[in-house]
Amino acid sequence: MQQPTPFTIAFPDEQLADLKSRLRHTRWPDEPADAAWMFGTNLGYMKSLTDYWLNQYDWRQAEARLNALPNYKVQIDGVDLHFVHRPSRKPDAPALLLLHGWPDSFYRYHKVIDALAEDFHVVVPSIPGTGFSQRTALPVDKIADLFAQLMGDVLGHDRFIAAGGDLGSVIAMSLTQRHPEKVTGIHVTDVGYPDHTTNFSVLSGPEQAYAGAIQQWFFAHGAFNLVQATKPQSLAFAMNDSPVGLAAWIMSFMAGMGVGDEADARFGRDELLTNIMIYWLTETAASSFRLYNANAMQPPTIKGRNTRVPVAVATEAPIPGGVRLPREWADRQTAGNVVQFHDMEGAGHFAAWEDPQVYVKDLKSFALLLS
Repeated sequence: MQQPTPFTIAFPDEQLADLKSRLRHTRWPDEPADAAWMFGTNLGYMKSLTDYWLNQYDWRQAEARLNALPNYKVQIDGVDLHFVHRPSRKPDAPALLLLHGWPDSFYRYHKVIDALAEDFHVVVPSIPGTGFSQRTALPVDKIADLFAQLMGDVLGHDRFIAAGGDLGSVIAMSLTQRHPEKVTGIHVTDVGYPDHTTNFSVLSGPEQAYAGAIQQWFFAHGAFNLVQATKPQSLAFAMNDSPVGLAAWIMSFMAGMGVGDEADARFGRDELLTNIMIYWLTETAASSFRLYNANAMQPPTIKGRNTRVPVAVATEAPIPGGVRLPREWADRQTAGNVVQFHDMEGAGHFAAWEDPQVYVKDLKSFALLLS
């Protein structure tokens, strides 16, 4: 097994100059009157964000902050993986694997790494196909296998807690099925959603309400999922060529999670743009889209056998018109292995990023149950 090597993020000035030129020469679309966010990303918002991106945002400052994290790379089974590894000062602290989704990145966890390292050996990888990992799209089960090797064979953590949201939750659940002997427990903010495989006749009243809200959300906001699962490469040409196009696509998803114009207040423009820049500078838009296709072709293994791995669920605050994930659905999806179930009051889909103190507290309380 290859040993990890320190990694420094460094993009040439020419690449940043090219970005500014593309931003200056954006060809803006028109927009229906009073469109707001009804048809996708709002034109006025994107013009304002692009002006800030061009004239105020400083990638070099963001790059320096990212490089203040202990970044590494290693090759496992022919796949180059990027990860952050912040060991705790407590030698016998448990290991913690933090798993992001789309359209965020390992940057989702930048506000919690130091606080969690007080009690955990923290590992935050970039999912293959995103960020600074190799531009290759893999099914979730393969990603879970790679991360199990990263934690055990590479870093020497024979047992670990896995935590995640969005796609990260799915990877964590796959780990419980494929590597239960290595997983002490998982902490997730979602546990998969009702879909065509669900037997709706056996769902409780709260589960039925939740399923209806999820179905409504997919009708209103889920086009990205279908496009990326079926025609990811058609989308990729535009997103790899236009930074504003990529940013608008990502911000459309943020709006679909109930933030829209509130995104600036909840995350800050600098942080929103740093996440977008990670996709733009690494040219991982195309490969990140193909993750959806890979998992449509080979659905993840998240249920099947009861492996008795303890589960904590910290439910995200629902979007306007949404319904909070009910305990019954969490129990159904995890074979009844939920040992901690908390509703987060303000944190949404990107909990560690939106409300880091609440997220850290919830993870630490789960770890105490496992000790």
